[in-house]
This record gives sequence, structure tokens and C-alpha cells, in this order.
Amino acid sequence: MTFHVKRAFKYRFCPTDAQAAELSRTFGCVRKVYNLALAARTEAWTRQERVNYNQTSAMLTVWKKTDDLAYLNDVSSVPLQQALRHLQAAFTHFFGKRAQYPRFKSRKKSRKSAEYTSSAFRFRDGKLTLAKMAEPLDIVWSRPLPEGAVPSTVTVSQDAAGRWYVSMLVEDATVQPLPAVGTAVGVDVGLDHLLTLSTGEKISNPRHERRDRARLAKAQRELSRKAKGSANRAKARRKVARVYARIADRRRDNLHKLTTRLVRENQTIVIEDLTVRNMVRNGKLARAISDAAWADFRSMLEYKAQWYGREVIAVDRWFPSSKLCSVCGALRDRMPLNVRIWTCGCGTTHDRDVNAAKNLLAAGLAVSVCGAGVRPQRSSPGGQPVMKQKPPRREP
Repeated sequence: MTFHVKRAFKYRFCPTDAQAAELSRTFGCVRKVYNLALAARTEAWTRQERVNYNQTSAMLTVWKKTDDLAYLNDVSSVPLQQALRHLQAAFTHFFGKRAQYPRFKSRKKSRKSAEYTSSAFRFRDGKLTLAKMAEPLDIVWSRPLPEGAVPSTVTVSQDAAGRWYVSMLVEDATVQPLPAVGTAVGVDVGLDHLLTLSTGEKISNPRHERRDRARLAKAQRELSRKAKGSANRAKARRKVARVYARIADRRRDNLHKLTTRLVRENQTIVIEDLTVRNMVRNGKLARAISDAAWADFRSMLEYKAQWYGREVIAVDRWFPSSKLCSVCGALRDRMPLNVRIWTCGCGTTHDRDVNAAKNLLAAGLAVSVCGAGVRPQRSSPGGQPVMKQKPPRREP
């Protein structure tokens, strides 16, 4: 059976002044069309009516004929149509109760990007030329595309630090399932150590944001002194954005290395199903939890496991992995966060995180055999924890 993965390859590029001006116009038009369509759909929503993509596409044709919006004709029509498709996808997720109601795009805060389909770009001999442009983009080919790969879509973006990127979506035939191995591992995420494995190995938390906190604070102080709307404030804002970009790049690179290693070495990986968005509401730990990027870790782990034929099992967040003895199964009533080492009544001394990882592994293997989730009963005869099965959650 042929196995193909659609994969995005992202590269930096250096636009000419004309290309930068054209792309900036396109970003502005994409944002304008998205906001106009969202306003029209919101107004219809208040009247208990639904507006779909085809109707907003017809609206776009009308908007282009007005004097106020005639400038929409100056850019490629494909990114504008793609913006309407993205809005349709956002509403689909909203109606499916998988996301909140779509929000308007801000000129200063929203991501600057435009998506081109195959009819709006030309890719020949390793050179990419976008619609409305005479010259190809000067791309820094940091890694080659898969041999014979042809992009199906191209997304151009500019981040807050002023860096330009082009992302090409291609079919990558080189991604194939790895040979099966007999190893499984439980992974407990934390703050003192980013990961603790059921093997006893602890992986340190790099704390990228803390390491650059002094540099970030200095850049933010300089920004606060600049007059609003001035050119110097714009420069100071880019300086802050560059510090944030450095932090994010290093964090992402570290997570990619860790997740790739876990997927290559293990057939089954068991993690805890944490609700990070709720945990960051803790004012004392929010900064450290955000820096650890547990949600990004899980996302990378899941899609790489799907690529390479591995299995990721998420154990229910209410499973008492820290309070349960991995040797005799006894359950402690309380386990404060400051308790890192504890001794069970059976005489076994546990490292809190290693014990949790071992319990997660055992519960995950039970899930793999039973094909169900793991959730502890709140009350059970004799006070002993009993696992009960719940139907597997259906993915949207």
C-alpha cells in the first residue's frame, strides 16, 4: 500500500522592495476580505441566518466593483478566496463546538500571511514565482524538498520580528512507517524536569524564556519609553519580537529533537491528557507552564507517531499517577506538590515523577489491550482504586 504524507517545508526568503510591497498589499487585502466576510456572516447570524463560502465569494465579487474596495483588484484573487475558505473552516469548527466564535483580524496583532494555490504560483527548476510578481523569490534553501515534489499550496508570511517565510505543502514519499520495536515508555511532563521517563531517565527543562528574561525585560523597558505611533516605537517593538522569536525558535528546536527521539525509540508512548489551557490560569505557574510548551510537545508527538507507525496513548487527567504506588498499587490520600520523594507502606521509596511515569505506562498498556480510556472511580468498595472503561473519544 502506498503511504504518502503531506508535509510543509518552511524556508526563509529575502524579498526585493517590489516583492515586499506587493506582499504587504496582499496581506492587507486578505485581512480586509476576511473581516468583511466575518462582519457579513455575524450580521446574518444575529438574524438567525447562515452564510456559507459560496455566498461570501459572491460578496467578494460585488466588493471589488465598488469604489471604496476597488484596490482589491490590484492583488491576486487566490489569497482572497483562500481567506474566505479559512473563515468557512473557522465557522465549521465553531458549529462543531471545537473552537470559539471567529474573531476579527487586527492590523498590528494578527499574523500576516497569504495562501496561494497551484494556479497562483509557478515552481520550476527550484524557483518559486508568485502571481503578480516578475521575479522568483530569493529563498534560502536550508534543506532540500523531497525529490520530484511539487507544492500544492504555498503560504507566504511575515512574523512580528520582520522575518519573511514561505511554506510549501508537498507529498513526502520519504516518510514511511519505522520497523516495529518492542519498547514502550511512559512520559510524565513537569517543570523541574521537562520530561521524566518510566525508565528513570530525566530530561532537564531548558527554561528558554527564563534564560532570556533579562534581555526581554530590557527590550520591553525600551519599548515603553517610546512615543506611541513613532518610528522608534516600531523599531523597539521589532526588537522585542526578535527576543520572543529567539525563545520560540530554541524551544521548538528542542521539542522536535525530543519528540523525534521518543518516536524512533519506542513503539508505544503513554502521556497524560493534561488541559494546559486551564493550568495556565494559575498565576504562579503560568509563565513556567507556557515556557515548557506541553501542548506543543503533545502535538508534535502525535503527528510524528502517525507518520512513523507508532502509538500515542493519553491517560485520563484524573488518573492518580503520582499518588499510586507502582509496586503494590496502594493509593495515598494526598500528595502535595512539594513532596518529591515518598515511601509507600510496602517499603518502596519512590521518586514522585518516575513513579508517575511508571503508572502512566502501566495504565496506557491496559488501554492498548482493552481499547478504552482509563479513569479512576471516585469511590470504590474497600477504598481501593478501580479502573473502569469509558468509550474512546471520537476525533472530529
